Amino acid sequence: MSSLSGKRVVIFGCGYVGTALARVAQAEGAQVTALTRNAERAAGLRAEGMATVVADLAGRAWHSEIAGGQDFLLNCVSSGGGELASYRRSYVEGMRSIIEWAETAGPVGTWVYTSSTSVYAQGGGQQVDETAPTPWAEASDRAKILLEAEAQLREAKGGWGRWWILRLAGIYGPGRGHLVEQVRRGEVAGAGERRLNLVHLDDIVSAIRACFVAPVRMGNEIFNVVDDAPSPKAEVVAWLAAELGVVLPRFTGEAISVRRALAPDRIILNAKLRGQLRWCPRHATYREGYGGGMLRGV
Repeated sequence: MSSLSGKRVVIFGCGYVGTALARVAQAEGAQVTALTRNAERAAGLRAEGMATVVADLAGRAWHSEIAGGQDFLLNCVSSGGGELASYRRSYVEGMRSIIEWAETAGPVGTWVYTSSTSVYAQGGGQQVDETAPTPWAEASDRAKILLEAEAQLREAKGGWGRWWILRLAGIYGPGRGHLVEQVRRGEVAGAGERRLNLVHLDDIVSAIRACFVAPVRMGNEIFNVVDDAPSPKAEVVAWLAAELGVVLPRFTGEAISVRRALAPDRIILNAKLRGQLRWCPRHATYREGYGGGMLRGV
């Protein structure tokens, strides 16, 4: 397996996913630079030996603080708030700023952008792979913003050797156990019959790394990043309740917040990522992902 040793890696939006990738890259001997809005997180990363920049990604002030010609670039920015204006600033304006920086500061070798499977509108139990259409008219307002950011990267003319877009399913892992917390409280948002499409933090990191080290002939592809067994939410919740030793909770039938609508019932497929990059999720189902120490730590 190729190593990241001696490579230069820049991470934009270094939050939950970015911090995990930064630590893996540094452990392999990479030189890591991380941009984040969070000064406290930046201080922590700096204490671990990483170069950090505290800035608003959508701005331009940081352009002179990060050297061009990076081997690997990860844009894993988050919304920074629930309002559509925050979404647009983080995803669309942030993407535009990175593109401008890469075009002027020097080319990047490989660019990975973490999007979301929420760009798909399919429901009704359909199986969804990367060939599934994402018609603008059927997309939610937030999905339209994500699709616009994807299009910016795909249509830009230069500044990097290749790109990969990773559409992430529902993220969970250490420190992110929202469903576990709901089960403990006895009330779970949503509907039990709809499938949960999940991916563990460890497997997101391994997918990003697989894109970084893929053969140079490959690239400019979109992949779904999800575990092997999307399962009805009621099944997952019943298993969690049994593992936690709590009473089976009730389902509210409603979204957890105005910002997060009920996800359609569909089965997101990962065959393309598994086949092309030989990626294999360590946490193939929710049982491996939630099992063991994670339930004790949430």
